[in-house]
Amino acid sequence: MQITTVQNPTHETVLRVHDAEIGLTGFIAVHSTHLGPAAGGLRMRPYASEDAALTDALRLSRGMTYKNAAAGLPLGGGKAVIMGDASQKTQAQLLSFARAVQTLEGQYWTAEDMGMSPADMALMATETKFLAGLPDGPHASGDPSPITARGIFNAIKTTASHRFGQSDLTGRTVSVQGLGHVGGYLCQYLHDAGAKLIVADIDQNRVKAMQDTFDAKAASVTDILTAKADIFAPCAIGAILNAASIPELQVAAVCGGANNQLATPEDGDRLNARGILYAPDFVANAGGIINVATEILGVEDRAAYVDEKLATLDVNLNAMLTRAHQMKCSPDAVATSIVDEMLAAKAA
Repeated sequence: MQITTVQNPTHETVLRVHDAEIGLTGFIAVHSTHLGPAAGGLRMRPYASEDAALTDALRLSRGMTYKNAAAGLPLGGGKAVIMGDASQKTQAQLLSFARAVQTLEGQYWTAEDMGMSPADMALMATETKFLAGLPDGPHASGDPSPITARGIFNAIKTTASHRFGQSDLTGRTVSVQGLGHVGGYLCQYLHDAGAKLIVADIDQNRVKAMQDTFDAKAASVTDILTAKADIFAPCAIGAILNAASIPELQVAAVCGGANNQLATPEDGDRLNARGILYAPDFVANAGGIINVATEILGVEDRAAYVDEKLATLDVNLNAMLTRAHQMKCSPDAVATSIVDEMLAAKAA
């Protein structure tokens, strides 16, 4: 295995991990440790190129810095990615990558993300202790998806309260893009709250399940972006809100679980100009890292800690949306500036 440093002016540490014999290429990106050790999941996707994989790691790790800060966690931001089809991953690849994580000696803690499972985390834990999301153990947090979905659901209600004057979702239509673990749990919450669902996923079996279980209306992965709904909940890949897609949206608000939903900071302004209320993704989807943090920090009363931090997220999102309304600007710009202030104060 070869581990080489990638120079990047915006990040504290970036490593390229490569092992040709087992078909492993990936990156570990540590954006900031100002608030504590960097924490963020490991994902595996069939990236088109190494540049694409590195770009994703850099964007996601920065997002984790902001997410952890917004949740009031004593953790910095980091992320790791492996290039390849997750359905074809091998034990050798996971163990090799775990050894790379171990070389950082706690500067970065990894956990489950796209393409990974608690079982994968358990395997990697044999090679590194800087790992969370385990299925069992003294402080095991397991699959973070249910808590992530719960946090997004809370954020949708808060966003609805600001956009429609009430948090009640009865009769509201929510379009959900991406029906993996998080999206699936979110649909359950929304259905139980009386919302109508429009759903899309590249896996048609997932779409069929949502139709059968929740009487959801199906849309293609492209048509979901133009579906008429009250709220759009992106729960798949990032950068789907951009100069091309935003003019086509037919929703009053956006609040979902995908990371880095805005392709550029200017896209927050584009949404605001159209009167579409945007809940900053790094606030709305922070439930998962809260769950993982209980394991990293060794929290004894996990349920109480999660409840407390989810409540903090709601308070922070409400304050951000209120300030954005008063300033007549993008909530993303407000949220980013608030976290920047927190980080600057800590670094001083």
